[in-house]
Amino acid sequence: MSLPDVQSTAPDVRISLTRVGVKNVKKLVVVGRPGKARPAIFISDFDVFVDLPSSLKGANLSRNFEVIDEVLQQATSGDVRGIEDVCGIVSRKLLDHHEYADRTEVFMRSFYMINRDTPVSKTSCQEVVNVYAHAIAQRTEGKPIVRKSVGAEVTGITACPCAQNIMKDHAMRVMQDLQITDDKIDAFFQEVPMASHNQRGRGFLCVETDDDIVVPLESIVNVLKESMSAKIYELLKRGDESYVVMAAHKNARFVEDCVREMARQVVTTFVNLPGDTHITIRQTNEESIHQHDAYAERKATLAELREELNI
Repeated sequence: MSLPDVQSTAPDVRISLTRVGVKNVKKLVVVGRPGKARPAIFISDFDVFVDLPSSLKGANLSRNFEVIDEVLQQATSGDVRGIEDVCGIVSRKLLDHHEYADRTEVFMRSFYMINRDTPVSKTSCQEVVNVYAHAIAQRTEGKPIVRKSVGAEVTGITACPCAQNIMKDHAMRVMQDLQITDDKIDAFFQEVPMASHNQRGRGFLCVETDDDIVVPLESIVNVLKESMSAKIYELLKRGDESYVVMAAHKNARFVEDCVREMARQVVTTFVNLPGDTHITIRQTNEESIHQHDAYAERKATLAELREELNI
C-alpha cells in the first residue's frame, strides 16, 4: 500500500514561498585539479533552496541531498572546475528534480587548507582560509540562466599610519635634542620604520560571474594577501617574526587603503573577466587600542572599477 504524497497536496494558506530547503548540510568536497597530482579538499556546509508555488504544501527535500551527492561525485572525478561550479551545477540540476520550481539557490561555506613557507626560515606551515561559493539558477523557456560567485576571507596584519606618524614625530624630536644630524635622522628612518598600533585584518573578496566563466580561487586569495600591510603565518622563527613586523610597519595602511588596494589588484589581476562581473570587497580590522573594529567596503562591476581607476 503506497503512502500519500503529502507535499503535493494543497496548503491551508495558499501563498508562494521564496525559499524552501535545507541548511548546514555538511559534506567533504574533493575537486580534481588538472595538471596537479592532488585534488583540492574543502570541508563544507551547504544551504540549498528552491522556490515553492502556492499550490504545493511542501518541497521534496530528499531530492536536494541526492543532487548534492551526484555533483560531488562529478567533482571528485575532475569534471567540475571549481567550488562555484559545484554550486552552479547543483542549482541547475535542482530545477530538473523540482519541476515546480522556477528558481534555485545554493550556498557553500568551506574551510580550505593552504600549505605555505615562512619568508626567512622557509619553515612549512598550514593556513586555514574561509572560502565561499554561491549560485542562482532561474528557469527560462530555454536553457536556465545561472549566475555564480566565488570568494574568500583571508587574515593579515595592518599597521596604523596615523599612530606611526605620531611616533615618528616624537622620535625625530628626541634625536634632534640629542644633536643627531638631519642626514643621520633621515638615514635612520629609511631603515627602521616607526612603531604603531596593529590590527588583525580580515579581507573579503567575492567575484560574481556568468556560469561559463571560471575564477581561480588562488588568485582571489593572493589579491587579499597582498592588500594588507603584511602576510601572517601560523609558525614563525625569529627571523620570520622580524621580517613580518618590519614589513607591516614599512607598509602601514588604513582599512580604507586595504579596500582600495584590493580594488586595484582586482582590476590588474582579472583582466580577462567581462565588465559585468560583480565585485564585492570588504575589510574588517580588529583594533588593538580600541574596543571597536574598523570597516570599509566597495561593491561595483569590474567595468566601473576599471573606469574609476583608469586601468
